[in-house]
Amino acid sequence: MGYFGSRENILKAKLEILEGLDKDGKIIINNDNDLLNNCDTKNYQKITYGINNTSNYMAEDIIMKEKNSEYNISINNKKYKIEVPIAGQHFIYNSLCSIAVGLELRINIDKIIEGIKKFELTSKRNEIIEINNLKIINDYYNASYDSMKASIEVLSKINAKRKIAILGDMLELGKYSEELHRKVGEEIAKNKIDILCVVGKHAKYIAKEAKTLGPGNVYEFSTNDECIANLQKIVKKGDCILLKASNRMNFEEISKYLQGGFVWEN
Repeated sequence: MGYFGSRENILKAKLEILEGLDKDGKIIINNDNDLLNNCDTKNYQKITYGINNTSNYMAEDIIMKEKNSEYNISINNKKYKIEVPIAGQHFIYNSLCSIAVGLELRINIDKIIEGIKKFELTSKRNEIIEINNLKIINDYYNASYDSMKASIEVLSKINAKRKIAILGDMLELGKYSEELHRKVGEEIAKNKIDILCVVGKHAKYIAKEAKTLGPGNVYEFSTNDECIANLQKIVKKGDCILLKASNRMNFEEISKYLQGGFVWEN
């Protein structure tokens, strides 16, 4: 956003890939995205997937669980059950896209379903660890407003005594930085997260908005070390903690402390 100035300009840049597509090429898009579902795809064949807007491939009867989800999909008038081993609606969208791509490549639907079922994330992406009487969600590979929103929604559905979000700066947002960080604060309040800790100069706007809208406890820190030094008096047994920030914020330091250096006083 900081480089391109608007979502519309980002879309325009991404659609430049169509310049290299053959005349009989196909475009697979998320039809629930407000910009993609109206974009100019010229004369290319458009294949769509989605949850809300009518699409070629749609998730139905969705069941969201703490660590995974499942749904049904109709293909050639036959229903199939899809099991997604990662929590969050955004991974339902990813699986729908995988189904669309796989079928266009003439991969057998049963193999596609099995592949989705066995899918594993790379580290630092929605990685849920249960250790030391805590649940930790490591999701600090990168951060945008959309991914922050999705991660907070995952946290809100976790079964835990309290939900704690430790959020850091989202980088490369330019003049939109304050606005988008404040929108993350709105999501904290909307999802009724019990405790919010923020780290960084931009993340302070998350805290300001959350304080205005929600009843939860909010803590602000300048550095990871400052956050770590205060976690002993914030965290309790049975908590679930989300760690989310841009990769350069190095939230791995906080995760390692929670997993190995954190010692209960009683």
